[in-house]
Amino acid sequence: MILLEPFYQALLDDLNYYSVTILMAIESSAIPFPSEIVVPPAGYMAAEGRMNIWLVILFSTIGCIIGASANYVISYYVGRPVVYRFVESRAGRFCLLSREKMEAAERYFDRHGAIATLIGRLLPGIRQLISIPAGLSKMNFGRFVLYTAVGAGIWNAILAFLGWYLHKLVPLSKLNEQVALYEKPIIGGIIVVAVAAIGYLFYQAYKGKK
Repeated sequence: MILLEPFYQALLDDLNYYSVTILMAIESSAIPFPSEIVVPPAGYMAAEGRMNIWLVILFSTIGCIIGASANYVISYYVGRPVVYRFVESRAGRFCLLSREKMEAAERYFDRHGAIATLIGRLLPGIRQLISIPAGLSKMNFGRFVLYTAVGAGIWNAILAFLGWYLHKLVPLSKLNEQVALYEKPIIGGIIVVAVAAIGYLFYQAYKGKK
């Protein structure tokens, strides 16, 4: 990560639709990078009139689709043994991956099926990894892209509008600090909604079987 910091910082210092797309593609790949330091500042800039809030959401979501699709395609073709060898390698540790994280993502996907691709995009610790079990299970690529786009779009919209809202309250230098304060209750709310949505889907499936 230390070697990549100048590259990241250069993109963050010149934030635009192109750099947002690149950084969010990285965030959705196996390389660890937090979306929380990309999208809220872009939303903040949109509130200043320097960017468009809807284009921020669009391009950040396109970046997520690119990064997640790379994970999907690699996992689809190389298979589970190779994926786990990478996870346990030095390169995997450099990307902050571990067998435990990968197994947790697979269990989540196995429990919730294809919809996990959508819900998983909203959950920390699962967001960057959920595309790998989708590829390993050879999920239909069209559905994968659709669910990824919806889940990533929701998350990016939350972050972008949070940055927009905080523009009225804090200077840009304090933005990341304030985003961190808001992030936990937002994630808590998302988890509650996600659990309710999954419960509703299971209930509908149960009713259908009866």
